[in-house]
Amino acid sequence: MNTIAFIFARGGSKGLPGKNISLLNGKPLLGYAIDLAKEIDEISNVFVSTDDKNIAEVARQYDAQIINRPVSLAQDDSPEWLSWKHAIEFVEDKNLQFDKFLALPTTAPLRNKMDVQSCLDLLDSHTDVVVTITESHRSPFFNMVTIKKDGYLELLSADGKIYTRRQDVPQSYDLTTVAYVTRPEYILSSDSLFEGRVKAVNIPRERAVDIDNKMDFMIAETLLKRENS
Repeated sequence: MNTIAFIFARGGSKGLPGKNISLLNGKPLLGYAIDLAKEIDEISNVFVSTDDKNIAEVARQYDAQIINRPVSLAQDDSPEWLSWKHAIEFVEDKNLQFDKFLALPTTAPLRNKMDVQSCLDLLDSHTDVVVTITESHRSPFFNMVTIKKDGYLELLSADGKIYTRRQDVPQSYDLTTVAYVTRPEYILSSDSLFEGRVKAVNIPRERAVDIDNKMDFMIAETLLKRENS
């Protein structure tokens, strides 16, 4: 099986400006994703899709290939699914054939090779997409609420039962950004991730940190220093 790894890193980030090339223990977040992709034998190419020249320069320093993402696909409200389609079309125009599409967001630098390989291995003929999850520490059946238009609260997810103990609620999971695996033809023929049959790899919380703001960055830095020591 031939797999191509794609890293989607646009220039704009409101939660943490310059996030994708911010230095985590002296190494840019983008570098963690590229280096990990290169450790996996079945990955033949690593592409970085970006609209930002600084991100592109860092990607080249780590020997990744560049996909120039159109500005229209790099806005705050631009669906990343469309960037996935654009990246596949770019690669196919280069006559590069591949069987598996692997997206490695820069925001999960604590994942390891085993996490990603497990995702690649889980994609089978009965599955369209593999994502990663971690056990949620708050349950939508028990202690997550939404505010209705009239100002009153209601449980975010209600199944008609009243739960009084955390142990009784159905297990819930958070989606993580460790890895996404699918096939190029599925992306080109579909409009969303969960349109097809989706499986998941459960990742320990300490390797599933998703960096979106300064607090997340500090947590990741602390965990990484502890691991290295």
